[in-house]
Amino acid sequence: MILSKKSKSISPSPTLAVDAKAKQLKSERHDVISFGAGEPDFDTPDYIKSAAIGAINSGFTKYTPVGGIVELKKAVADAFKEEIGVDYETNQIIVSNGAKHCIFNALYCLCDEGDEVLIPSPYWVSYPEMVKLCGGTPVFVPTFEREDFKLKAENIKPLITERTKVLIINSPNNPTGSVYTREDLQEIADLALEHNIFVISDEIYDKLVYDGEKHVSIASLGEEIYNNTLVVNGVSKAYSMTGWRIGYAAGPKELIKAMTDFQSHATSNPNSIAQKAALEALKNPARNQAVGTMVEEFAKRREYMVERINKIEGISCRMPKGAFYVMMNVSKTFGKYIDGKLIENSTAFAEALLERYKVAVVPGIAFGADEYVRLSYATSMENIKEGLDRIEKFVKELS
Repeated sequence: MILSKKSKSISPSPTLAVDAKAKQLKSERHDVISFGAGEPDFDTPDYIKSAAIGAINSGFTKYTPVGGIVELKKAVADAFKEEIGVDYETNQIIVSNGAKHCIFNALYCLCDEGDEVLIPSPYWVSYPEMVKLCGGTPVFVPTFEREDFKLKAENIKPLITERTKVLIINSPNNPTGSVYTREDLQEIADLALEHNIFVISDEIYDKLVYDGEKHVSIASLGEEIYNNTLVVNGVSKAYSMTGWRIGYAAGPKELIKAMTDFQSHATSNPNSIAQKAALEALKNPARNQAVGTMVEEFAKRREYMVERINKIEGISCRMPKGAFYVMMNVSKTFGKYIDGKLIENSTAFAEALLERYKVAVVPGIAFGADEYVRLSYATSMENIKEGLDRIEKFVKELS
């Protein structure tokens, strides 16, 4: 068997690899603390589970329309209207097998061979791989810790070429936790329109914001950018439904039709039962309370983690404004040793930490940021305290 060149170019997801390694060590009865997970540690609310059980009991187990049931599309449209102030018709909406699936569908329908896709760095690990799978070329736009890792037009401009087709933005951001203001987004929107660059706006963490920050969608900044943007969201993060695999996207009718046609051959419809569960997640009156409870707990963990990290000599981090991640700067540990092993980059740091103290973090190189490792605070406060105790011991042992 000879694998295709496309398949050989794919890198496995480092975040899932870290999580898998941590789970393997746990299965071997090691006391592992994992900061690798990209999902809430809260259970899916009972009212959502009940809707799924009701769907099964009522026989809602057959094919649905490829792009999702009409009731769910209407609920998505209502949510976008209420939350970001933008109107969409149901023929401007597609429901897919997770937000990742929506982004892949969009890139497949937008990119011809060699088209360039601008991706702010640090980036979510799957963006560049999806671009490559769709025949495009990822072009990384640097962002900087001193600017809260926010994308700036002045850094985009030099990278725009005649092949530039798409810009991916992600706010609140994975892995940095940055949240873009209206002013930040206006600068990006103006540049995208000037150069006819289509925007994919990944807003999957939209409800997970702190310190009085407000989520703003770039699509809400005017008719022109609305017509030039695909907004991507889903139920995974806000409603703790990662395993249900329901994401959705809204944008120009022509693009949504192309994405739906592609999906019809690639996967057919998203899971029928999960669609009913997602409908309940978006419509149930208890939804805001459930999300609020989770955000309140995440905020406490975030504050503790950031304060604690910044008290440890040799590592540091900024206060994230959204999502549930901290990018910990470990560059001052490079060049030091532990157990005879050189800490020369983020991978070496993460491997040594896992081996020595059974703490799993994601190397920053996975996000294009080798001076950092990513920690998720979507785990219990008990785990956070114990994990940071171990990290402090680890850093103090470096020499």
